[in-house]
Amino acid sequence: MSKKIFYWAPHFSKIATTKAVINSAYSLKKYSKEYNVSLISSIGEWKNYESDLYEKKIDIINLSNRNLIKNLPKEGFFLSRFSFIFIFVYFFFVLLKKIKTEKPDFLIIHLITSLPLILFLFFNIKKTKLILRVSGFPNLNIFRKLFWKLSNKVIYKIICPTKETLNYLSAKNLFDKNKLILIEDPAININEINILKREKIDNNISELKNSLLAVGRLTKQKNFKFLINVFKKINLTYPQYKLFILGEGEEKKKLINLIEELNLNNNIKLLGYQDNVFKYMFNSKFFISVSLYEDPGFSLLEAAACNLSIISSNVQSGPIDFLSNYDAGYLYKKNNEDDFLRAFSEANIDETKKSKKKLNAKKRVKYYTKFNHFLKLDKVLI
Repeated sequence: MSKKIFYWAPHFSKIATTKAVINSAYSLKKYSKEYNVSLISSIGEWKNYESDLYEKKIDIINLSNRNLIKNLPKEGFFLSRFSFIFIFVYFFFVLLKKIKTEKPDFLIIHLITSLPLILFLFFNIKKTKLILRVSGFPNLNIFRKLFWKLSNKVIYKIICPTKETLNYLSAKNLFDKNKLILIEDPAININEINILKREKIDNNISELKNSLLAVGRLTKQKNFKFLINVFKKINLTYPQYKLFILGEGEEKKKLINLIEELNLNNNIKLLGYQDNVFKYMFNSKFFISVSLYEDPGFSLLEAAACNLSIISSNVQSGPIDFLSNYDAGYLYKKNNEDDFLRAFSEANIDETKKSKKKLNAKKRVKYYTKFNHFLKLDKVLI
């Protein structure tokens, strides 16, 4: 008899977590006939992925017939929080009824996790085992500490995507230690990357050969304001370099204004969201991550798979873990311009060391494949 697996991950735009959810679900379908896998759709968040999910034989369970995602605000701190609250209230009893009716063997929760956690805390849900996937390095304020400690009794397992996150949560004693498990995100498909990276780029191809590439949503977390400011200094010493940033987000206008203010319009290009980032990575010289927090960031892994030299902030969890404390890339102190310039200078001096770091990063990518993810998740779903 097959096991019924539901995923819960409401979202408002294309983010790395959505890819992680789809790849996780697909790994179960691809490598085993034991699992019946479905993604729960609350506001129509999976509508843009329907053809891909159909091809992968992953079902969508719609909690609403209306495509609510079109009308909900997505940008800005307060407006996005309104949307979170709307999902929580509107789907509180709808989700409860669906779980009690369908009785999945496992419910794996990635985003807006407070809703299913509260349902399991206050209602008698015994047929379903609840798995919490921790997204990002957790900010443990007083409320979250208390909430997670209370939720421990209804959670079957807690999936941590990095060793640092696992060790951090273990030290905080919020959960039973035997519930914490390391399962890296299924971020990488080498065959797909090898095909996509060779697609032709319509413009900027000559400039890309001497470029710094950054990828991510234009949000405070990604810290692109810092990158633009420090690039002004890079440009004085290395005038041959250009900076390309791929992504959309609420800080786009601020970044455009900053670029104009620093007179860097000819040196920095915001290229918007790109379906295929690999062709840009394959043709660039450095991948830059200046995030304030990351876990570890799909783009970082994809850059390694594309044989890019990586320079990253030493934020807790992902980058430090993946780059093995300098063995697979160049780390600098978060938000420290002088240390960034030190790391950048080092990356431009020693070609032998740089090649060794790129090779080490490429070797570490194997931990983030769908197959490795399946092997670990399959042991949890018992």
